[in-house]
Amino acid sequence: MIFNDRTFDGLSVFTAVVESGTFAAAAEVINMSPPGVSRAIARLEKRLGIRLFDRTTRAILPLLAALEDVTSTASLSAKAITGRLRVNIDPFFSSLILGPQLERFMSRYPDLELDLVTSDRLGDMIGDGFDLAIRFGVPRNSTLVARKLLETRIMTVATPAYLAQHGRPETPQALLGHTCIHFRDPETGRPFEWEFHRQGEVLKVPVSGRLTLNDARTLHEACLSGHAIAQMMTFGSGDLVKKGQLVDLFPDWPDERFPLYAFYPSRINPAARTRCFLDFILELAKG
Repeated sequence: MIFNDRTFDGLSVFTAVVESGTFAAAAEVINMSPPGVSRAIARLEKRLGIRLFDRTTRAILPLLAALEDVTSTASLSAKAITGRLRVNIDPFFSSLILGPQLERFMSRYPDLELDLVTSDRLGDMIGDGFDLAIRFGVPRNSTLVARKLLETRIMTVATPAYLAQHGRPETPQALLGHTCIHFRDPETGRPFEWEFHRQGEVLKVPVSGRLTLNDARTLHEACLSGHAIAQMMTFGSGDLVKKGQLVDLFPDWPDERFPLYAFYPSRINPAARTRCFLDFILELAKG
């Protein structure tokens, strides 16, 4: 390809944007219009099959790590996945779902470095250097791409020992006479309300109890100890019911759901290593 003083290849424009910090500043440096800079970067991203920049309200942040994908992977199917992937991940999903399967993922991609950070908050993904986040809960307003991975049922459970000692509540309203475990919403800082959903009907019950938690594994252990009744997700907990360790108290109220989402900064062309991790998460979600 031949270039003159009015034509810049995509890499030259990319370099100018990185060095200048913004598209507008780069346009002045290389004597192009800002729309021309945007088009040149878009063409380069399309040609490479990766996203090179994330446009945020505060700055234009170069995804320099994405350039590693150019040298190691043009597609997921043909070449090795290499480099470093940094993931913000829900503690419950990390410890109970992903953790036991990590060896399988790491063996599948021996040249990939994985940095998992468990957190009960999404935070500033781009500013904190995350490529991907896996979170339970309904997304708040965000410039991030949100991809729903699954919905899991919320069930109300207790141990056979608790029920033998305190009796089994026959309806959600009967929970008012029982001890329940509160679970704190990481977004609001307040305990989740106890809701029951059935064919469009929503019933809220103001349960009481002296224990409030913000960690799902501790919730499991406290409930399994026979201390109280708890609400938890079927995903990651359903086997406890199948094994008889917990009893699903209200299977006739089956419609409350809680979603699992993946978040990532770029609307198009996520890096190859991001896509391979997402595919693995989907495998786990499907069981």
